[in-house]
Amino acid sequence: MQKLTRAFYDRDAVTVARDLLGKYLVHLSDGVERIGRIVEVEAYLGPHDLASHSSKGRTERTKIMFGPPGHAYVYMIYGIYDCMNVVTEREGHASAVLIRAVEPVKNIEGRTQGPGLLCRAMRIDRRLNGHDLVSDHFYIAAVPEEKPRVIVKRPRVGVDYARHWARRLLRFYIKGNPFVSKP
Repeated sequence: MQKLTRAFYDRDAVTVARDLLGKYLVHLSDGVERIGRIVEVEAYLGPHDLASHSSKGRTERTKIMFGPPGHAYVYMIYGIYDCMNVVTEREGHASAVLIRAVEPVKNIEGRTQGPGLLCRAMRIDRRLNGHDLVSDHFYIAAVPEEKPRVIVKRPRVGVDYARHWARRLLRFYIKGNPFVSKP
């Protein structure tokens, strides 16, 4: 496996989102290496995207999104689930890619079809908010031989409040993968 570089993340969110499909999300914690193949993502394009957390401006919660690319933005939803995003593009732009589902590869127990479930199964929580994804114990890696894939585009999930942004095709997943959260 080859860890992704900062330059990989320093591109527009849609390109990063599509290119994350098939990559491995790796989390080493308590001496256990957990690996999941990313099979579903959503792009959030910055403060002008009404579905993005950054649309409310820079806050204590969203400051990571405004930071440099290649860091994890981990937050809680519904008071119970942690969700993980990858910060993309230049510092100050505040775009990110939500990791929605992974296919278990190594040492993952529990369901991974959905952003909260995958974080629980991979032991990702808010302590990793702001974590540099070019580190040695929490990162995303390319695999030597990626499987061929057909990418499906759909509207993002759960953002109906975002007016016309709710209909944008910014959710991407690997066609036919059984670990996709919602076909």
